[in-house]
Amino acid sequence: MTSSLTNFRRELIKDLLKAGVDVFAMAPDHDPIVEEELDALGVSFIRIPMSRAGVNPFADLVTLAALVRHFLKVRPTAILPYTMKPIIYGGIAGRLCAVPHRYFLVTGLGHVFAVEPDESVLRRSLRSICIGLYRCAMRKARAVFVYNEADLADIRERRLVDDLSTVSTVPGSGVDLDHYRASTPPMKPTVFLLIARLLRDKGIPEYVAAARVIRARHPDAIFQLIGHYDPNPTGISEREVAGWVQEGVVQYLGTTRDVRPYLAACSVFVLPSYYREGIPRSILEAMATGRAIVTTDLPGCRQTVDPGVNGVLIEPRSVSSLAKAMEGFIEKRSEIAAMGRASRRMAEERFDVRLVNRQLLARMQIDGKVTTASDDAGQHQPSGGAAAQATK
Repeated sequence: MTSSLTNFRRELIKDLLKAGVDVFAMAPDHDPIVEEELDALGVSFIRIPMSRAGVNPFADLVTLAALVRHFLKVRPTAILPYTMKPIIYGGIAGRLCAVPHRYFLVTGLGHVFAVEPDESVLRRSLRSICIGLYRCAMRKARAVFVYNEADLADIRERRLVDDLSTVSTVPGSGVDLDHYRASTPPMKPTVFLLIARLLRDKGIPEYVAAARVIRARHPDAIFQLIGHYDPNPTGISEREVAGWVQEGVVQYLGTTRDVRPYLAACSVFVLPSYYREGIPRSILEAMATGRAIVTTDLPGCRQTVDPGVNGVLIEPRSVSSLAKAMEGFIEKRSEIAAMGRASRRMAEERFDVRLVNRQLLARMQIDGKVTTASDDAGQHQPSGGAAAQATK
């Protein structure tokens, strides 16, 4: 969704503007609120056709053609695409249009790079195609930014870039500590909150199953879920969610443009994801709010937790491990506040958006002479879009 341009990249855009850069934002969805916000910042918005979850090559060629057309019109001196399709088609379009400075922000390589046991020939073939497209898109990149060591290892092993010296790690997208202020978590009843796109890979069925186990022993515990339905093959249906709500096991709170009130009202934040995450933005926002974290011991997620200090790492796909971790906070409520304070400290020390942006701009040598483009479009999980900059 286009909303992520302002939800996730507002501070980066503002820092680029301060550096004397003209910004052009590109995304596939029409969102009047976001477009007004971008206009107020002084950013020009360009809508591009893009099917985020589709695999139709003809639709993707339409996306590529649109990017080429707009790049030829805007003539950016740099691009900074992120998420899979914007990186691939933005990168290829940038090469075709001879954009001199091409940067790439790999916020997560996506589920296609997660090797599964007994996976289908189709999935392996799709991964091979994606590898070839990535190589084509990121050839002769000025800089490639990754969020975690697993993605860095895949980039190296699969030779997605031709010059490994251009690749560096950054601590996620960062979080605005002024926008997400710390608050005291409620202790009783204990409120657990999961915010994510409604995908099975995000660990939502495991969350629901664990909630059933816990509510049998602690009926006052509350389990909440926020997120939008997704056309991805692993998407969860409205009917399934309605069944959970009718059963009384979870409260589905729908979608929101502002997660802050919901984070403030929860005791513990949970993301049992086994999706191929970069560093989940939803966890960073919960940490900044001062919440204990329960998440999986997998790349991207594990970077946000010091076990026993600000949260608990669980086994992926394990209902029992998740239930044990959440029940621990009910049985020892003092840890909710203590770990929440530790999360806020960690957010301040490691994930402050200002620190992250300084790393990005320094690596891109932004000084008013270089310009950029960035792609995003999905609330709490980016899903295609772009912002391009040209020198003022």
